[in-house]
Amino acid sequence: MTNYSVFLPSYSIGSDSYKKIPYVTRRYGKKVVVIGGQTALAKAKSDILEGINGSNIEVLDFIWYGGNASYENVDTLLNNTKVKEADCIFAVGGGRAIDTCKVVADKLDKPMFSFPTIASNCAACTAIAVMYNADDTFRDYYYPSEPAVHTFINTRIIAEAPDNFLWAGIGDALSKESEVLLATRGKNLSHTPLLGAQLSRACDEPLLNFSAKALEDCRNNTTSYELEQVALDIIISTGLVSNLTSDAEKYYYNSSLAHCVYYGSTVVPACASHLHGEIVAFGVLCLLTYDKQFEKRDIIYNFNKSIGLPTSLDDIDVKKEDVEKMVRKMNGVTEWYCAPYEVTEENFIKAILDTDEYSKNK
Repeated sequence: MTNYSVFLPSYSIGSDSYKKIPYVTRRYGKKVVVIGGQTALAKAKSDILEGINGSNIEVLDFIWYGGNASYENVDTLLNNTKVKEADCIFAVGGGRAIDTCKVVADKLDKPMFSFPTIASNCAACTAIAVMYNADDTFRDYYYPSEPAVHTFINTRIIAEAPDNFLWAGIGDALSKESEVLLATRGKNLSHTPLLGAQLSRACDEPLLNFSAKALEDCRNNTTSYELEQVALDIIISTGLVSNLTSDAEKYYYNSSLAHCVYYGSTVVPACASHLHGEIVAFGVLCLLTYDKQFEKRDIIYNFNKSIGLPTSLDDIDVKKEDVEKMVRKMNGVTEWYCAPYEVTEENFIKAILDTDEYSKNK
């Protein structure tokens, strides 16, 4: 028998979700520091202040997180007087801002509440932070002891964000079902990862059904049922799966070969102009090619085409001669080993090139 704890975040969603801040945070202290991206802080500040109006919550400061999820920026925040004085941290913005706050909150042992202002990934409710070097290449994962206590999803703010973030978020979320089911295949799963693997099966369908309408609504800055369902899929469904399928000391089934493609792309300068989920969407096709899931590859290819997600190397500004160095970068990251068989550089290079050829011949 083992002893362990599983921490899962709760969440609020809707255009008035910030009005729940005083109730949700009432047991965690009164002094708050709000940390996030510059644009995100500008978008969310008035709504946060309105949400806490009339309560005993005091915002000590609104602080820029530093521009990248790096340990250097973490150290700067750890030495900030207002951050040290705060009872809890409000993390506002996209994945890198929120991941930075996770590390800060964990090191200071302060409760963190997340406020995603774009639906581009599941960082707002996961207990993992993706950390980067100063040159923007992937560095490592940091595993905080628990995720955000609660995630506040303001659908109006998300609807008013540039639609390319939602678009990329769809690409990122599209990887969860395929990656987790590949990583867990053939494994004798205990309760927690088994639950995560089963929950991953709920990730593809809402994306396939609602993404086109959600993107149209986001372009029109309009909230809708479809936008809400896609945002919940990107932020909550995939985030819960992540928390259930990754344990820093025991197992990691959270992602696999699609994310390898993203990490490999960080050595190609031209890829810096593409969003994380955009590249992962092409990675899903590479995974399905490598695993010979050709029927599903057809479905995902057609879906990607329908909303403009990448289907070829050209779509992410990668040349064929870049693929070998990309795969060398992939070999060694955690996801490289998240498959039910040995993944080799030679075979994965071939899978990427075959995916590219498949796309160009369609």
